Amino acid sequence: MKVKKAMHQGVTWVDPRTSVEELASLMRTHDIGAIPIGEHDRLIGMVTDRDIVCRCVAAGRDPKSTTAREIMTKGIRFCLDKHDIKAAARIMERKKVRRLPVIDAKKKRLIGMLSLGDVYNAGPRRGGREAMQGVSAHHT
Repeated sequence: MKVKKAMHQGVTWVDPRTSVEELASLMRTHDIGAIPIGEHDRLIGMVTDRDIVCRCVAAGRDPKSTTAREIMTKGIRFCLDKHDIKAAARIMERKKVRRLPVIDAKKKRLIGMLSLGDVYNAGPRRGGREAMQGVSAHHT
């Protein structure tokens, strides 16, 4: 199965100057756990709910004045819509990430998000289990 069949469609990015408070509100409104960050027509990072907790709230920073740029994970990992689910699962496993932005291979545009749950539900059970175990392994 191709990534395009399993991904969540309609994902957009937010500006790196967006406040953490606004990011959290967007996550709650859309029931999502990650938001891509874009600038000058390029993806530059990702903010997850864990980033908000660990890099902002637990660090004693003010969510109203802290920006996405300050807490985002840089060096964004992604997959292409034409990739096979197994290839995307291997990226998640190697990079220890639970979500991948999906880029249209022809237009080079963000078109969706692929989550570990999407991989598990759409791919072969054995491959989904392996990806889940690899991503969930303790970081050293």
